[in-house]
Amino acid sequence: MRDIVKGFFGRYCTRKSIVSRVMVVVIEWINIIVLVVSTILFLYFYVKSVSPAQLEKKMGEIAYPKCKTYRLIAGSFEGITVINYVIYFFYPLPLGLPLVFPWDWMVSILFGIIILIPSLYLMVIGIKDAGRETLEPKKEHTLYGGIYETVRHPQAIGEAVMWFPIALFLNSPFLALYSFLWIPIFYIMCVAEERDLVIRYGESYLEYRDRVGFLIPKRTKN
Repeated sequence: MRDIVKGFFGRYCTRKSIVSRVMVVVIEWINIIVLVVSTILFLYFYVKSVSPAQLEKKMGEIAYPKCKTYRLIAGSFEGITVINYVIYFFYPLPLGLPLVFPWDWMVSILFGIIILIPSLYLMVIGIKDAGRETLEPKKEHTLYGGIYETVRHPQAIGEAVMWFPIALFLNSPFLALYSFLWIPIFYIMCVAEERDLVIRYGESYLEYRDRVGFLIPKRTKN
C-alpha cells in the first residue's frame, strides 16, 4: 500500500514539475516576443511622432496634437521594453549564452554607473533645453539652444546608450547584446526627425545642420 501511495505521489510530482517547466518556457518566450514587438512598435510610433510637418500636409494642424499622442504611445512601448528587460532577468531564455557575466556582479554595476552618468546627463540637459517640444511638438516652436548648439540629438545619444547600464545592472550578456539594437533604432529616429525639421524650418535648419554635428560635435573652423 505504501509503495502504491509513493508511486502515485511520485507521478503527481513529476507531472507538476513538467507543467511548471512548460509554464516557465511559455513565460520566457512570451517575454522575448513582447520585447521584440514592443521595440518595433516603439520605433514605428516615435518616427510618426517626429513627423508633424509631413503629416500636416495630409491632415492639417491636427497633425501636431496627433504627434503628441504618437509620442506618448511610443513612450508606453519603451516602458514595456524596460519591464521585459527585468522579466528576462528572472526568466532568461536559454539561447546558448551565459546567464550572467563571468565577473562579479558589482563590476557590472560599476560599469553600468560609469555609462549611466554621462548618458543621463545628456538626456536631462537635452530635455531641459528642448522644453515642451520633448513631448508635445508645436508648429510655432523655434530651434533649440543650449546643448543643441553642440550636437543636434543629445537626447537620442543618452537614451540609446542608457540601455547598456540597465543590462549591466541585471548582469545579463543577452540583454547587453540586445541593447546594441537601440543604436540603429535611435539613428533611424534622428534621421526621420531631421527630414521633418527641414520641412518645418527650411533654410534656417539647413544652416544649423551644417554648423552643428549630428551626434558628435563638429570642430570649429578657424
